[in-house]
Amino acid sequence: MSKGLIRFIILFILAIFALQGRPAANESSPITFDDLISLGRIGDFEISPDGRWIAFDVTWYDKSENSSNTDIYLVPAGGGEVWRFIRSDGADHSPSWSPDGKHLAFVSDRDGSAQIWIIPSDGGEARRITNVPTGVSGPLWSPDGSRLAFTSRVYPECGDMACNEERLREFKEGDIRARLIDHLLFRHWNHWREGRWNHLFLTDLEGNEPVEINKGRTDAPPISLGGERDYTFSPDGAELCFTMNPDTMVAISTNNDLYILSVPDGVPRPITSANLSNDNNPRYSPDGKFILYRAQMTPGFEADRYRLMLYNRQSGETKNLTEAFDYSIGRFAWAPDSKTIYFSTEDMGRHSIGKATIRGGDAKLMIRGGFDTRLRVTPDGKHLVFARQSIRRPIDLFKASVKGSGIEQLTDINNEILSGLEMNPVEEFWFEGAESTRVHGMIVKPPFFDESKKYPMILLIHGGPQGAFGDDFHYRWNAQMFASPGYVVAMINPRGSTGYGQRFTDEISGDWGGKVYIDLMNGIGYLQENYPFIDKDRLAAAGASYGGYMVNWIEGHSDIFRCLVSHAGVYNLTSMYGVTEELWFPEWDFEGMPWTNRKAYDRWSPHNYAADFKTPCLVVHGENDFRVPYGEGLQLFTALQRQGVPSKLLFFPDEDHFVRKPLNAELWWKTLHEWFAEYLE
Repeated sequence: MSKGLIRFIILFILAIFALQGRPAANESSPITFDDLISLGRIGDFEISPDGRWIAFDVTWYDKSENSSNTDIYLVPAGGGEVWRFIRSDGADHSPSWSPDGKHLAFVSDRDGSAQIWIIPSDGGEARRITNVPTGVSGPLWSPDGSRLAFTSRVYPECGDMACNEERLREFKEGDIRARLIDHLLFRHWNHWREGRWNHLFLTDLEGNEPVEINKGRTDAPPISLGGERDYTFSPDGAELCFTMNPDTMVAISTNNDLYILSVPDGVPRPITSANLSNDNNPRYSPDGKFILYRAQMTPGFEADRYRLMLYNRQSGETKNLTEAFDYSIGRFAWAPDSKTIYFSTEDMGRHSIGKATIRGGDAKLMIRGGFDTRLRVTPDGKHLVFARQSIRRPIDLFKASVKGSGIEQLTDINNEILSGLEMNPVEEFWFEGAESTRVHGMIVKPPFFDESKKYPMILLIHGGPQGAFGDDFHYRWNAQMFASPGYVVAMINPRGSTGYGQRFTDEISGDWGGKVYIDLMNGIGYLQENYPFIDKDRLAAAGASYGGYMVNWIEGHSDIFRCLVSHAGVYNLTSMYGVTEELWFPEWDFEGMPWTNRKAYDRWSPHNYAADFKTPCLVVHGENDFRVPYGEGLQLFTALQRQGVPSKLLFFPDEDHFVRKPLNAELWWKTLHEWFAEYLE
């Protein structure tokens, strides 16, 4: 055999081995952070008045630039090609069709601040409509197309935009950074209010001085507990209805009310003042006879279920349409007949679509089994358009007939990335929790799951606490990202979770570490007994916000986990009360203030059990978190370190309750994966 032939055979064999080690072109792989951050995120959408087009915005993240950008897209309502309609170097979002469909209004910061722009719907150059120094949000056309409503955070003592511009310049350019504060709720979520309040405005299309609707220290829309959009025009354009909290101390109030006024400069008049709880999200019926809105009935309780309420404009009477319906109403939309209403609602780990009429008492679910939100009705009344997602797919737009049949996907913006990823669906289970109550849970298996193997398991604990895990694609606590290294992910909806009836939600109030803890521990036991592929000795738990609280509670009450992750977790209930912003929340859940009900705060505070801490714990917090301020994380980390418990602190000086920036998010996932690997593998 010649040397040349031998060399050829060797090279041929090496090539075969190389091909065997290389993934096939259509072979899938586990999701990575680069995959996650590359996915487009569909925001809100609007259907054109003629029903032909749907405008929606999509946010794309750029890891290399550590930033994001949002553009506006169009898709035919009957299905067809998606195309990017509005793009710029700034963020373009919040599309709103003119009543005649000839123009699209949107918000863009392409010139440095967020302003309203309009563009012909058949293409052309966009032009700026507003020049508001404090920026704008939420453009909405009047029915005759002559005006736009919008909101802006302004200085209430100013009566015009020139004054606001001067005040804003003084704040930005002044040498003194001190704040002199004389009221509560002076900061919210992730920003200091800096003496500015949400005000509602009307503007014409010529850039004249806008008309300010609410005055003084009032927020319209309300600073919290609002609806999808808390202002709307009557069909004839003569009246505006909006939501505002009238109370002087909004930090302890859930009392949002509806107000009406004559356009453009009438005096606001309340129409829901008899209800001292939350009224929001007003919508006029197409025939103008009614105002439909959502209402909670328990003052001070932000997790009371929302009912659909019908206000008769002629008689002034209000009718509760869904009192017998034990689910909370989410988004809703009128049918063109002014008699039928479609709505979305949480439904046992999913979001379902339902139907009701102005007769009341006839609410029922039509489309179940999906995670369907952001509901709209086409102008001809024949179809529903909604956003659908699952644990394996981010949001895309879908449509169905108003009977719930013929579901059709309209967009597929992430198909190229998703087609190459190996991700498993949720699998559901039910078990007996505290007091023999049935509790719902879900698991996600790791990619390339092998029934014969043993896998570590991570328990994820949701925040709220009145919230729920579902079959949705969560970008921050993404179950597939937790599962991708080879872990089973468990998500349990214990007492306090929403979507299981109001009583189930209520049972966490005043009982933060009680039945919830038992539900979670019983769920772990059920999984260990019924899923032989779960390694009983390799368990971890992670949670954020209230989920972080429960992780902190577990630290002092259980040793079954090899490691824990507490992200933005409440640690000391008394100190938390003094530094958080929405005080109605702890005052409801602990039946008072620390000095009026110290027993409840002490009983359920994890810091009182620090002597029993022993499980390795990763603590995560952001400096700009004003909901659970970062001192809670520092206290926890100090207690762990002083007792020699293996622990690390991941601290973000430029993040808040959430980790938003791409590079920070990448570090978050890297740190968590390394932490789990250290103790689970």
